[in-house]
Amino acid sequence: MSESATSESSTAAAARALTSKKIISSDSHVCEPEGCYDDIDPKYYDMRPTYKVHEGLGPCYIIPDLQMPVPMSMINAAGRKPEDIQNFKLQWEDLEPGGWDPKERLVAQDKDGIYAEVIYPSVGMVLCLHDSIDYKKACFDAYNRWLAEFCETAPKRLLGIGQASVRTIEEGIKELEEIKRQGFCGVMIPGDPAVEDYDHPCYDPFWEAAIDLNLPISFHILTSKSDDLMTGRQSRGPKINSFMQLVRGNQDIMGMFCFGGVFERHPKLKVVCVEADAGWVPHFTYRMDHAYKRHRFWMETGAIQRLPSEYFYENIYVTYQDDAAATRNVDERVLRRVMWANDFPHSDSTWPWSMEILGKLTAGLPQEQRDWILHDNVSALYGLDS
Repeated sequence: MSESATSESSTAAAARALTSKKIISSDSHVCEPEGCYDDIDPKYYDMRPTYKVHEGLGPCYIIPDLQMPVPMSMINAAGRKPEDIQNFKLQWEDLEPGGWDPKERLVAQDKDGIYAEVIYPSVGMVLCLHDSIDYKKACFDAYNRWLAEFCETAPKRLLGIGQASVRTIEEGIKELEEIKRQGFCGVMIPGDPAVEDYDHPCYDPFWEAAIDLNLPISFHILTSKSDDLMTGRQSRGPKINSFMQLVRGNQDIMGMFCFGGVFERHPKLKVVCVEADAGWVPHFTYRMDHAYKRHRFWMETGAIQRLPSEYFYENIYVTYQDDAAATRNVDERVLRRVMWANDFPHSDSTWPWSMEILGKLTAGLPQEQRDWILHDNVSALYGLDS
């Protein structure tokens, strides 16, 4: 038996030791290849995001009106040593092919001991920060067409999340319908809206359409300008301190949905807080309830009839990679909403060591709770039959 086959066999055994169910990553990504955005509205063809080998940054995507190129070696950095993450000497052929090749992606899944992944974009996250909503719409549509083809290779193992721009409520509903038609299991929208803010009643028809189509709404970190590392909130001290702000954009959105009455008006709506970790959830929900009980008579709040934490635990799911606090000393309300993710192929990914890390993260948990985190929660959220 070859060394690689032995490694994969031991990984599979480690996965079986964790759960008898199929392990699903609730947040993984593609590394958009050259040509991903070629099938764009012809009006924007000459402005489409394009692949280029940058002299200093290596393989990159160039996006018009965004100052910084997107280095693909930073996007595709799973499995690399920390000191080698920012290696701009790497070429496209040096990167993990599972980032863009669906057949190689299945190989990467097997290597990590998992059965399936919920797939988010990478360049598409950066596009959420573009100032032109019309441009975003064109790019998202092109990406969705590419992703649909990517997922067709193994639709039960490659679970796509479509992108919607929501230029208008009416058009946003049509985007939802098209995303459903394309076979995606959910929809990701930018952290910053084009129309009002997301707790405004004008979005009510959009949320109801998402419910009717069984499409959970995802908000991913780094898709709001408030948590953009380049232009967002200025951190104090060394640059690395800015990393600590990445979850704040998503926390703001989750709080808005709970306090703003969105879940009061739409109790069946499911929202996913993606890659913002989960260890903060118990304190965050306590803090929301404290604010509501103590300060709602002098601080503005939405028309809600229940404690904010009740909406959070009934309507919001959270994903995490290696946040030990997410599954220790927390109650079942949290564990029924936490979904593990490997974040492949990004630099924060647990690939290809996910089984080793999960063994430590879930040590001491009852089997039922372990199953929730690794399979049941994500399966129930997206209505999967695996």
